[in-house]
Amino acid sequence: MHSKFTGIVLSFLIILTLPAWSQNGRIDFDVSASIDWVRGELNAQISYDLAQAGIRLPAGRFMAEETLRTAYPQFMRSLLLPVRVDSSSTISDLINRREIGIEDLNTITRGVRKIPPSLSPDLTRMNGRYTVFIERISSLLLRHRRPTEPERLLMPVPAANYTGIIIIADQQLPVHGRRGRAFVEPCLFPRIWDTNMNVIFDRSMLDPARMAGNMMVRYTVSESIFRPTPSGLEGELAAFAGPNPMRILARQVFGLYTTDPIIDRHDAMRILANENNRRLLREGRVVFVLNETQLLQTIR
Repeated sequence: MHSKFTGIVLSFLIILTLPAWSQNGRIDFDVSASIDWVRGELNAQISYDLAQAGIRLPAGRFMAEETLRTAYPQFMRSLLLPVRVDSSSTISDLINRREIGIEDLNTITRGVRKIPPSLSPDLTRMNGRYTVFIERISSLLLRHRRPTEPERLLMPVPAANYTGIIIIADQQLPVHGRRGRAFVEPCLFPRIWDTNMNVIFDRSMLDPARMAGNMMVRYTVSESIFRPTPSGLEGELAAFAGPNPMRILARQVFGLYTTDPIIDRHDAMRILANENNRRLLREGRVVFVLNETQLLQTIR
């Protein structure tokens, strides 16, 4: 589904307190990480050189594993910081504004999926692999109790009842208020605007009771919505967006980070026209089709 994406490997130097067997208590860790927005996963690999840490095999195997067990939470907290929350903020920004705290990051990292540490084929390094599910981050930041109502139309507009909303934005689009064009980028809580710059969809419109364990929107690539199925969608996506999804072409993109598609006012009115389609917003039955180059992001 994705083209291969070569990430930059980040090197970290950390002083550990528990592994007193390491040389001077200092270990160089190599950390590589990326976010797969289609799968909704932040994946990281953390490794270090056993000889540099003063660990000898086979007797030191437990020590080597314990070193990773002690170190990985700090790295995972750091890797969460640049994750984009919306069109103007990252998780680091939220912490700086004291909207969330370090304990919130600890809550997320306690739910990390861990693959048991393994030795490299040449037995010189210990490697660990870790996954944070994006839905855990979204759930932490979705703090309202009741959804707000989207705009209500004063005049009735004919509109079919749809089972999902698909915003197609896989090409570069004009950036509203700026020169140039850009791809729509993924984030935790994008907004949908219309061409009159009314907010059609944002996180406050989600029903928290229905969003537990889910991302605000699903991200996918164009191949997934042109399948030989009744809905034109591939299996899991078809179950999510239903047999009769509304397909909408994005016209522009908006934001400091270009995360928010802008749709035509007429298309927005079809969403807002009846209670069934408004319900799709509350339930987060929204799919963004983005360019595949934007859907696997290296964390730098």
